[in-house]
Amino acid sequence: MKEIKTNGIMYIKPIPGATNDWYYGLDFEAGDLYEAEELFKSGNTLRGRKFCLVHYPEGTVFSPLPEQEDQYCEEPVFFEDGIYILNVDFREGQIRIIRFDCQEHKTEIHVRILLAEVTDCYNLRLHIAPLTLTRQCAGRNEFEIIWPEKTAFSMEDHESFFLRDGSKLFFNRWHEEGEGADYRYWEETVVKDLSGNVLEVLPGDVMLMPNGELWHIAT
Repeated sequence: MKEIKTNGIMYIKPIPGATNDWYYGLDFEAGDLYEAEELFKSGNTLRGRKFCLVHYPEGTVFSPLPEQEDQYCEEPVFFEDGIYILNVDFREGQIRIIRFDCQEHKTEIHVRILLAEVTDCYNLRLHIAPLTLTRQCAGRNEFEIIWPEKTAFSMEDHESFFLRDGSKLFFNRWHEEGEGADYRYWEETVVKDLSGNVLEVLPGDVMLMPNGELWHIAT
């Protein structure tokens, strides 16, 4: 059995977009990014967040973002031989997209964005492809692309964004009707353009595979 030392992180997960050879680990000392933001706004000092990358198969552990007070990161994505990590410095009022080079194992700041440009950090996430920073609030049915474009539009009820493919945006939408023996639940994939116009509605799910291919899981 191989032992992987992760400095207290209790689990690792595959990185979205990677080809099964990169994994990441996070702790949840202050909850998710939005909860950390709320704690900071309430006058608390954030310990920071433990974060690590693990390369398969040898199990090498990398720590591209050491814990720093009042900084917090979210789960990474893999894109064009780099691992991109969303990092927010609440004290400095900056959103940073950090790039870890998978060949050179070096870390650099890819993009800086003022934290004041977003309403809050609720569901602030990186997606692909291309590399995209989004924010969505299902309670208010709001969806935003913050970078590289800036656009915003309303979502329908029960919709959530999960994938981008060039100029196409993929949203999951769920439905339910009836009660008891007549209860029925189903999901569909809604494809929209960058202005929020619906291009098509697909039954079932769409998945991004490790080789970059999109699979439509239809019934």
